[in-house]
Amino acid sequence: MVLRGISLIALSVLVACGPPAPLTIQQIEARCADQAASAAGPTGQVAIGVSSSRGVQTGIAIGVTDDFLRGRDPATVYAECYTRLSGAAPLTPYSAR
Repeated sequence: MVLRGISLIALSVLVACGPPAPLTIQQIEARCADQAASAAGPTGQVAIGVSSSRGVQTGIAIGVTDDFLRGRDPATVYAECYTRLSGAAPLTPYSAR
């Protein structure tokens, strides 16, 4: 009985260490579109919140990618990302998004 429990645990560990599930086309498109948008210009986020224990809280975040700093074309970034993740050229170009 103990051996069966150990075997089950060992099998669970091996399954968990397997390769991740492949990305869907929609996930690839979304991830690559985000990278292309980041290459087009800086990204930012502003947050404001209120809580009874801490009062008003604010935050700001600005992101700049190396693709933007190097002046890379967002369409090229998208196509390279899509090809790298899927192994095939994109069906629709970034400009059609």
